[in-house]
Amino acid sequence: MSVDTDTVKRIGHLARIKVDEQDLASLADELNTILGFVEQLNEVDVEGVVPMTSVIPMTQPLRPDVVNDGGYASKIVTNAPLSEDNFFMVPKVVE
Repeated sequence: MSVDTDTVKRIGHLARIKVDEQDLASLADELNTILGFVEQLNEVDVEGVVPMTSVIPMTQPLRPDVVNDGGYASKIVTNAPLSEDNFFMVPKVVE
């Protein structure tokens, strides 16, 4: 995949980043270098490699999946500007 200056403009627009015209060519080169490195990763043989989530084998401690109300709804709404019956009150935004 090759990135041109139009693509860099589009990426800048989508990321809401102001990109100067004189920087477009250098940014395109940098992005092409990064994508070239990522394409090299496709050449690595990972056949038979077990996916892992950590460098050392470990298991995550699990807790019981119990549904509850938390028991402290009144504490949560204490800092709210407006609340009623432990619910946040907000101004109407849709007419």
